[in-house]
Amino acid sequence: MDELIDILDPDGNMTHTTAMKSEAHKNGWFHQTVHIWLYTSDGEILLQQRGKEKNIYPLLWDVSVAGHIGAGESILTSAVREVQEEIGLKISSSDLEKIGIFKSVKNHSETLKDYEFHHTFIAELKTPFSALQKQDSEVEALKLESIKQFIKALNDTSNYKYVPHDISYFETILEEISNRLNSI
Repeated sequence: MDELIDILDPDGNMTHTTAMKSEAHKNGWFHQTVHIWLYTSDGEILLQQRGKEKNIYPLLWDVSVAGHIGAGESILTSAVREVQEEIGLKISSSDLEKIGIFKSVKNHSETLKDYEFHHTFIAELKTPFSALQKQDSEVEALKLESIKQFIKALNDTSNYKYVPHDISYFETILEEISNRLNSI
């Protein structure tokens, strides 16, 4: 779905211009996204399998919830909205813990360039997995995977089934979640 988004400079500052998401991807203009990683108190991470119709990385496993921040939309409002849309979970902004902003530059093709700043959050999943409702147009499947199995799978280059984020991104996510689990 195309939508109007704010355009940023390469340092992540607002340029006070907007464009359609498709135009930003075509031209390699920086913009903002939200990533929300959900984890359970017993050490599992919720993963989303990208829809088979996605332009990039179809059917690969990825962050629990992700999406573009609409033009003029607050980061937290976008995060809460995306969680509701993609997995049918109602959360409040106070459930989210921001752990960083990650710059990502991916040139998928001449006409598809993802130049993004991922505003990244973690949150404990307190709702039963069976109560989640995936958005069929965006999400092929959902699964819970133990942190131990996730780390093992990320290191298995012969059978890699995940969106290829930078390893430092994954390390930060896993460290932050592990820190929360160790304090429970």
